[in-house]
Amino acid sequence: MSNHTLSDVEEGKDYSFPIQEEAILKFWEEIDAFHQQLKLSEGRPDFVFYDGPPFATGLPHYGHILAGTIKDVITRYASATGFHVIRRFGWDCHGLPVEYEIDKKLGIKSKSDVLNMGIGVYNEECRKIVMRYAHEWERTITRSGRWIDFRHDYKTLDLKFMESVWWVFKTLFDKNLVYRGFKVMPYSTACNTPISNFEAGLDYRDVSDPAVLVSFPVVDCDVKSSFVAWTTTPWTLPSNLALCVNPQFIYVYLKDPVGTVFIVAKSCISVIPGAMNKKKKLSDGWQICKEVAGKELKDLRYRPLFSIFEVEMKDTAFRVCIDDYVTEGSGTGVVHQAPAYGEDDYRVCLAHGIISKGSTLPDPVDENGCFCSPIPEELIGRNVKDADKDIIKILKEINRLVDSSRIVHSYPFCWRSHTPLIYKAVASYFIKVEDLREKLLENNKQTHWVPSHVKEKRFHNWLENVHDWSISRNRFWGTPIPVWTSPNGEEIRVIGSVEELERLSGEKVSDLHRHFIDHLEIPSSRGTDYPSLRRVEDVFDCWFESGSMPYAQQHYPFENKQYFERNFPADFVAEGLDQTRGWFYTLMVLSTGLFDRPAFKNLICNGLVLASDGKKMSKSLKNYPDPSKILNDYGADALRLYLINSPVVRAEPLRFKEEGVFSVLKNVFLPWYNAYRFLVQNVRRVEKEKQVLFTPDTLSDTKLNVLDRWIISESNTLVGFIRAEMEGYRLYTVVPRLINFIEQLTNIYVRFNRGRLKGKDGDTDCQAALSVLFHVLVLLCRAMSPFTPFFVEKMYQNLRQCLESSQNSIHFEPFPEVQEGFHDVRIEASVKCMQNIIELGRTIRERKKMPLKLPLSSMTIVHKDAVLLQDISTSLKSYITSELNIRDISISSDPLQYADLRAEPNFTLLGKRLGKKMGSISKIIKNMSTETVMAFQAEGAVSLEDEIINISEVVLRYEFKKLTNSDNVEAMLGEDGLMIFMDMEVREELVDACIAREIVNRIQKLRKQISLKIDDDIRIYYQIIPGQSKKLNGDLLRILFDFETYFDENLGTIPQAESESNSNVLLTHDSVTLSSGIGFKLKLCKPVVKIDSELLLQTCNHDFDLYTSFKTLILSREYSKFLREFQKSNNVVTLECNGQKINLRMGMEVQL
Repeated sequence: MSNHTLSDVEEGKDYSFPIQEEAILKFWEEIDAFHQQLKLSEGRPDFVFYDGPPFATGLPHYGHILAGTIKDVITRYASATGFHVIRRFGWDCHGLPVEYEIDKKLGIKSKSDVLNMGIGVYNEECRKIVMRYAHEWERTITRSGRWIDFRHDYKTLDLKFMESVWWVFKTLFDKNLVYRGFKVMPYSTACNTPISNFEAGLDYRDVSDPAVLVSFPVVDCDVKSSFVAWTTTPWTLPSNLALCVNPQFIYVYLKDPVGTVFIVAKSCISVIPGAMNKKKKLSDGWQICKEVAGKELKDLRYRPLFSIFEVEMKDTAFRVCIDDYVTEGSGTGVVHQAPAYGEDDYRVCLAHGIISKGSTLPDPVDENGCFCSPIPEELIGRNVKDADKDIIKILKEINRLVDSSRIVHSYPFCWRSHTPLIYKAVASYFIKVEDLREKLLENNKQTHWVPSHVKEKRFHNWLENVHDWSISRNRFWGTPIPVWTSPNGEEIRVIGSVEELERLSGEKVSDLHRHFIDHLEIPSSRGTDYPSLRRVEDVFDCWFESGSMPYAQQHYPFENKQYFERNFPADFVAEGLDQTRGWFYTLMVLSTGLFDRPAFKNLICNGLVLASDGKKMSKSLKNYPDPSKILNDYGADALRLYLINSPVVRAEPLRFKEEGVFSVLKNVFLPWYNAYRFLVQNVRRVEKEKQVLFTPDTLSDTKLNVLDRWIISESNTLVGFIRAEMEGYRLYTVVPRLINFIEQLTNIYVRFNRGRLKGKDGDTDCQAALSVLFHVLVLLCRAMSPFTPFFVEKMYQNLRQCLESSQNSIHFEPFPEVQEGFHDVRIEASVKCMQNIIELGRTIRERKKMPLKLPLSSMTIVHKDAVLLQDISTSLKSYITSELNIRDISISSDPLQYADLRAEPNFTLLGKRLGKKMGSISKIIKNMSTETVMAFQAEGAVSLEDEIINISEVVLRYEFKKLTNSDNVEAMLGEDGLMIFMDMEVREELVDACIAREIVNRIQKLRKQISLKIDDDIRIYYQIIPGQSKKLNGDLLRILFDFETYFDENLGTIPQAESESNSNVLLTHDSVTLSSGIGFKLKLCKPVVKIDSELLLQTCNHDFDLYTSFKTLILSREYSKFLREFQKSNNVVTLECNGQKINLRMGMEVQL
């Protein structure tokens, strides 16, 4: 049987958190901890969590680690509080991110390149890279401490997942929530596809673009006037079909000095070059010919800029429309309309009959963003953005350019290719989100978001202004849209399952990607005389797939139907703030369309993790440390706690700083570890001394002191707080409270009880203190297990050796319950007051530059709560005197004996209400006597100048009186009316105590330098330095004599004068000079047994062999235990060796 229950642990400076975490990972792997936890929790209620799928074509970054940590904390907590929590990882495998990588790899520039290669070849190239970094993802996520199932992950490219996506689409189609339409959409020319509005909002940049003023001569105008329009997209001008003005604005015919007449909004005259002087008046030679309302300009015709669409559009186009969307903020109040490239342009032109639904839309821009026929020959093949300068040149040549400049403005870029977007009319399948608006808003109300303002403002506003969602992409690698149509589009068949496709096509289907099904034809339901139906080319936007994951990961409704329907909506989801217009939005739209329910009940939205300079983290700029470096240098627990104890869990940005992670390690984990190590050291010490294994007492059976009761009560309060806050998913309140508790445990309980834990107050009290510390550390391990899974596992595996029953892992333990009978509000308040007193006392010492090592004689504590003062003056008194190094304290419950009570008006509350009376009423309040203020306080209100002033509208404070004999007294106010008065007079006996304390500190530093343990038995010897003054030598000897008890209590021995008779082993030595100037030499020695060989030989009857055997036995005995044996048996100990017994006498055969 082992001599110790707890294994020894190294010093904090030698403990490597990252190395120990690697060992814990191996331990978890050996016991298959995660899956074992799942097995143990089978049969419990389900807690359903949806994990948004990332792309594996890129490496994980801090944003992923942050979101993963939040998810891990919540799911670990749910598992520990009685739920079965399945956690499956998911992969987003389709879409532009994958195609973009392949396009770069293979040098693909256009859609025709893919068709020439073959869709099958292209798609299989995509399939090869979708899991490129899956191993790195699994390694990083596992290393960060997150438990999630990679064995049973879901992938959006799996047949079953894709089949459920088809079901989602068909269900929405059958509900009349899907249509194929023509809409102006953000368009990525680099990726040859439209993107959704929320994707377009992901990457806005400040860019410099041309800003041109262009003239549009009015047809048949007697004054030869021209409309002037302003645009920052000259490339759209060849497709101009109309102009638009605001019907409510006043427009002017503005004539310049040479007779040219411009039509612009009156409020925008200054936009015309030279029209206004510095005084904001019309310049000389300029005049307004007439003014008209915008509505009077409707249907005026003008000469088109280019003739390319003049013939086919002459009957409807090239005239003025009116609409309220035209503003005065920029431009001329006249907006040029190119319906193929602007959402408002398309709407206005459709409303005014410029174009019609189903008709051809002039659009001389191909899918690559290049001009095509019938554009002028010199522009064909040019990228539209690159062609701006050529179009400006043409405008100048045809005398239609009024002015040309540049403007810096915010412009959307493709989040994947990082190229400028354009707006372009495309044919697409749409979800009728606008029809769902009211249901979406109602379903949003049913969800709980943290922080709530993201739900109530950002997400609510987005839902209020939703547009129909374009879900199709004219691409290749994705889930094909399951729509088969006849050549003329008259017959449509939407497929909702593999079985349905096999039945209708007559062919077996093993994969749903384009190159496996595009060739499949479905016979027309109208008969053999009609052509077969073929699939449309489009694939789903990958956001539609990720929004379908609640159903597709379960292969619903084809499998797991009852399980899904029983557990929908999910209990919890979490992602970053950017997903309010991404995954959170698509989840809500699809669940509302399918079931008229939200997809989730609770949501945590985190902010963005930025580089330390506040910029976006960038691989090219190398402005952030690699996550693997942080994990290897500081460990995952420190990184986790740093991230979730920051503003980022309140959806605010976090500037990531490596020193912040180090600070968590130093200020949280090391003190916590040291408290744990201190327990282990003292348990092992007691076991060594008593030769009995440590068994912690149950708290109900233990005689507890005040700080025992306090830390037990605080831990109970902590558990109740965590449970309440975690129910509300408020990590931002829980983690600071946990860290504060760790600080309380290490800085108050352990530090204030070091003597008790070392056994200074007797064995019974030591057992009680060790038991309390043990139970609190075990409770803290259980409470912190969702947050710092590695460190608590390391401690638990050691601590569980003292438990009667335990689990194989801390993560199999239930979360602590609130224990009835252990909550003590009074003691929590009293200890809080004690801490306030100590802080005030330290502040006074610092202010007066009075070091803590210098004792002070007395302190008076004043507080109106007599019950609290009773605790302060009795059970808590010793802690205050020790921490502040004060000899005695006195108390008073009469604050008015020491201070006057004053009132001051709260200007924030009273200012608006009182108005001009504020000054006079303020003066009255400030001049109130103590008696008046007390009466005011008792009544709760007072009438002043016919105004009722409530006590809550003033601030009460104490103002110290001038006390007699107070020249050396320093006073300070604390919380809730607490006052302290410290006598700062320095006395000789106090100076001696200060020197004694300094001697102890020097000796303790020497012990630490040679790594002595608590229970190491040593002897301390001093030697006077020759030549030192008699006074200093006398001071030293006096202090060593007067403070013998103090030295014994703190060092376990009393320093002795060195003599030649000392036969101890020297461990270390040092020359010491104290702050008082006293100097001496110190030696720390290990005591050894001294044998009188002659007497021992005589006791052994001169049998040399027997003498040698007993000598060896004596020298092998541990000094301290041997000494105690003599003390217990009147200085005579009987030893037996080789069947022979002898009596040893203290001071004779042996000397100790």
